[in-house]
Amino acid sequence: MIIYFSGTGNSEFVAKRTGQLIDDEVINLFDRIRGHDFSDLSSDRPWVVVAPTYSWRIPRIVEEWLRRTKLTGNKQIYFILTCGGSIGNAGKYLKILCEEKGMRYMGCQEIVMPENYIAMFGTPSKEEALRIIQDAEGIIEETAASIKNGAAFLEPKRGIVDKISSTVINPVFYPVFVHSKKFYALDSCISCGKCVTQCPLSNIRLEKGKPVWGDNCTHCMACICRCPKEAIEYGKKSKGKARYICPK
Repeated sequence: MIIYFSGTGNSEFVAKRTGQLIDDEVINLFDRIRGHDFSDLSSDRPWVVVAPTYSWRIPRIVEEWLRRTKLTGNKQIYFILTCGGSIGNAGKYLKILCEEKGMRYMGCQEIVMPENYIAMFGTPSKEEALRIIQDAEGIIEETAASIKNGAAFLEPKRGIVDKISSTVINPVFYPVFVHSKKFYALDSCISCGKCVTQCPLSNIRLEKGKPVWGDNCTHCMACICRCPKEAIEYGKKSKGKARYICPK
């Protein structure tokens, strides 16, 4: 069974493409995370978790869901992390998580996809995004073949920068940068409420027709990138930047 979390579509694309290649069921974790649903899941086939990389590790909301949810049946579990550059040493912490859950860790595959974190970086043009996705197709096919053959992923040796990124920077990055204080809506907001429904943590509400953000944010960029009028900004960081939704 393939289970995925995706804010702007990169991990969704990888999950669904992998599902096609290995002919397996694909489940979106959005409703389960949003609804605090930690009920058991069962699969006779190996588990495959697909998620974006947040500060060189799996998103904390996905990690929490995995910790609290019992995965029954098959004990093998693969991880596929999408990223704009590198997943750092994320595999180390996923292996620890698997040991705690009594699961057999089958490796963590890095798949580079178009950058979407506009709270810090710029996004590629549609043409460049499609080129990056095309380059990723081969890796997705190799990844799916490993899963289909029951082989563990071959993970490269991680260097000191990877280890520092996942071990030192990640714990600092979350409390310092991952918050919703800088989000605001422009006058071009049409009060459609899409940002409310797209937030996996129910962190957005409408007041007098305009979105208001609470304190529980994971920086998935779904609200700002999926706004049909591009009426949401993140301080000065997002101004002038193209919004990104996976074109595939």
